[in-house]
Amino acid sequence: MNRPGTVRVFAMIGAAAAATVCAPPIWSAMARPKPPPVIYVPPPPPPPAGPVSLPAHTLADAAAFQAYMERAVATSPAFVDGPGVAKALKDASAFEPHGLVRDAVAYGAVAALQDPIFVAAVRDAGDSPDNRRLMVGYLIADARYALLFKGSDHAAGLAREAIGAGGLRLYATGKAIRQASYDIQHQPWSKEDVLDRPDRLKMIETQGLQPPPDAADHVDALRAAASGAQPMSLTAAAVPPPYPPLVAESLQLAAIAALGEASDDLYDRLAGLAEDETTGSCLHEAKLNLFQCVAVAKPHYEDIYCMGQHAMVDTGACLATSVGMTVPVEPPPPPPVAKPVPPPKKAVHHKPVTHKKA
Repeated sequence: MNRPGTVRVFAMIGAAAAATVCAPPIWSAMARPKPPPVIYVPPPPPPPAGPVSLPAHTLADAAAFQAYMERAVATSPAFVDGPGVAKALKDASAFEPHGLVRDAVAYGAVAALQDPIFVAAVRDAGDSPDNRRLMVGYLIADARYALLFKGSDHAAGLAREAIGAGGLRLYATGKAIRQASYDIQHQPWSKEDVLDRPDRLKMIETQGLQPPPDAADHVDALRAAASGAQPMSLTAAAVPPPYPPLVAESLQLAAIAALGEASDDLYDRLAGLAEDETTGSCLHEAKLNLFQCVAVAKPHYEDIYCMGQHAMVDTGACLATSVGMTVPVEPPPPPPVAKPVPPPKKAVHHKPVTHKKA
């Protein structure tokens, strides 16, 4: 018998038996709980953008512009007395040039927010607080950043229409008022001198240094229009860039509002962006011409002329041209009618008188 081989066989059998004894039973392995599955919990989504809105003071600016235009355009040329002329002159001249530029941009921004494609494109891009913060910085640094978003050309058309069409209506009303200053002179009261002329001039000059009167009754409707709850009744075609400052700044402000980032705390900074030196100078010149005209006007019909020409025609032309619109070309005044020249009188030849001799 080969003992070494036998030993190896028994050793292998022993090892197998030992392994069997040491191994846990099958039922014990099956009863051991499995480790819990790894569940992936995604991070919470970034907070959504705030509602589309403009600062309260910006809405007040837009309301002041809208109310001023409505008052001025509603002026009837059918004046019947001096107090009526004085009130119309006060309403038509109640603005400070640079304040009117700021108010026009605010009103243009509300109009630009009427384009849902533009608003949606801006909000889609600002899908996180970091993106919105960066976008606001880009917009404040350069108004042209707003032109990168879909629908900006139509939004620009709406802003242009809101500001420029109002300017053209004011221009047309001013022409009618100016014509009335000639037609009304057949009424005796129109030729009477204005009472308290120095006080009237001082009042107009003081108004020229102050913002337009408060128009709180217009604010709620403009707030609803800016948020999309109650759209403005405004239509316009898309306008390709480049845009004049008032239109570009309206889009700039509207884009920040669409991001939900136009907070009340940001009002002063946003209002400071509404600058247009050309339009401001044009309105300032119109005001100076109005002051000079009123300073020398005496009868009521001359006040009517000053109001129609400088407070309305000139101001309306400034607003319309500031957004790229063209005012109608006024025909040249007709030449003066030549008075007929009477024919020369025929010379009368008198016969010499002869004196008879006495």
